Amino acid sequence: MASKSLAELGPVCIVITGMPGAGKSTVAELVAMGLPRSMMLSGDAVAAMIVGGRVWALGSPRHEALAQIELINRNLAALARNATEAGFTAVIETVLPDRAEFDALTSSLACDVLLIVLSPGIEVCRARNATRANDQRWEFDGYEALEAEMLDNFRDSAWWFDTAQLGPSETAERIISEAHTRL
Repeated sequence: MASKSLAELGPVCIVITGMPGAGKSTVAELVAMGLPRSMMLSGDAVAAMIVGGRVWALGSPRHEALAQIELINRNLAALARNATEAGFTAVIETVLPDRAEFDALTSSLACDVLLIVLSPGIEVCRARNATRANDQRWEFDGYEALEAEMLDNFRDSAWWFDTAQLGPSETAERIISEAHTRL
């Protein structure tokens, strides 16, 4: 019997992560647009809902930054749960440095979850980040540490997708065509 395509599997949650500049936002939107019933959920968009007292994820005071990361992940999880319960594929894009954040994000979901780490390499991420408009650029100098942490946490449990030689459309097409084989 032939395996079902991603669109035929029913509601699933696809979590796309990676370093700043990896292409998460662009690829997640293209994946969601390529599916018949989907919802694109952006960690940055949910974070932007915090208006008063917002602290950047790496900002200070550290306890407040961590509390806001937890709030953002709880809200992403609630949106994903609502989407999948309504029959939609939830496509989440966010930076997840470790297993604890991934587990907190996905523990309340009652569907299959696929974690994809877009991994074009540190130099590609730096170059992409540097070419962004000023209001879209991350001031980030932790690429090596983040890559090492993500490898330690997700080496065997995620689809590590080297996208250095692929454009966003090609990356999204591959995710749509191959995701069902990786669930």
